[in-house]
Amino acid sequence: MSTPIDSTFKVELPEGIEFELSCAGPVPRGLAWVLDFLLRVLIYLVFSSLLAVLGRAGLGLLLIAIFLLEWLYPVGFEVYGQGATPGKRALGLRVVHDDATPVGLGGSMIRNLIRFVDFLPLLYGVGVVCCLVDGRFRRLGDLAAGTVVVHEQAARARAEGRAVQACPPPVILSREERQSVLDFAERAPRLTPERAEELASLVAPRLAGRKAAEGNVQALYSVAAYLVGGGLNRTAGRAGGPGVGAAGESPARPAARSADA
Repeated sequence: MSTPIDSTFKVELPEGIEFELSCAGPVPRGLAWVLDFLLRVLIYLVFSSLLAVLGRAGLGLLLIAIFLLEWLYPVGFEVYGQGATPGKRALGLRVVHDDATPVGLGGSMIRNLIRFVDFLPLLYGVGVVCCLVDGRFRRLGDLAAGTVVVHEQAARARAEGRAVQACPPPVILSREERQSVLDFAERAPRLTPERAEELASLVAPRLAGRKAAEGNVQALYSVAAYLVGGGLNRTAGRAGGPGVGAAGESPARPAARSADA
């Protein structure tokens, strides 16, 4: 009996801290593509109505607009929209590199240029087959660009529906303390509010400092957001480890940083 494909994979940071990302399969990616397609159709209809008055010149401009939108729409949202087109954002998906870093311009262009191969022979036939064969549900464009589409990991999305602002800890954290903060941010949404607050109250005053006055759970979410956004590397650098990175925004795991399927 064959072993079922695991839709999660582990990423290890330079500090030795591991976390899991959940890969998005063909169904949610397909639904996201449908939403993006409908949005583009709406934009095309608006353009065609505005340019109809220009006659043949308007038709030419419309064709140019369609070409640019088809290719710049996914790339633009992936690079400048935290890895997610509107369709993927609605489904809670995001495109990231295999090491969970945000997708860049080069990677996004590669994965989207190969879309025409994945689309063959019709409606992403090659891409769907490739997703089903690959353990991380990657199409050819993802394999070439070193990217993967993942489910947005949860703490920011579930933390009372509010955005969490990244906040550095008031003290240098050890590896164990950093891992504890990240584990808490990952698991807290599955706990009752009372239990989450009880656990957070044990460590938040030391690890989150004055931020804990706003609530222990929220304070640890803010520290976790700082760590996964690059503060992890900076705090390790101050303690003697490598010190590179930029502050980020997601409080649970580097998740989730999801254009067209």
